[in-house]
Amino acid sequence: MTDRLRRRIAPVEGAAQDHDVTQILLVEDHEDLRDALSRRLERRGFHVVLAPDGETGLRRALMEQPDVILLDMNLPLRDGWSVARSLRGAEGEAARIPIIALTAHGLSASPADLAAAGFDAYHPKPVDFPRLLEQIDEALLGRDEP
Repeated sequence: MTDRLRRRIAPVEGAAQDHDVTQILLVEDHEDLRDALSRRLERRGFHVVLAPDGETGLRRALMEQPDVILLDMNLPLRDGWSVARSLRGAEGEAARIPIIALTAHGLSASPADLAAAGFDAYHPKPVDFPRLLEQIDEALLGRDEP
């Protein structure tokens, strides 16, 4: 079992060290959704880092190197498309962080457009939490493959 998979399945309670827990960066400008989603993820054992706008999200992604990024598409200061492209152009591990796009609006972009911009998956709002958890698992498993 890889270190990243160990981190993915380690619960918060009883975890010996913080690095044993999967870290998710949630970049969402709507405070109520950001708070509700972060609480639900934390109850599932994830460590959640929050960012209220695209610029802060990009900085935190580069500094924190989370395991997965949940990225709203319509953000202040810098939209999700710009953040994803910047991360994919970064050096080192930041360029490999799985990114799941979140949006409340129907997405007119094709899967090819999303992939070209650097997104690994797309999740519409309102959030279907069980499906989002599946997408997070898929993203983590995909990252662990050579």
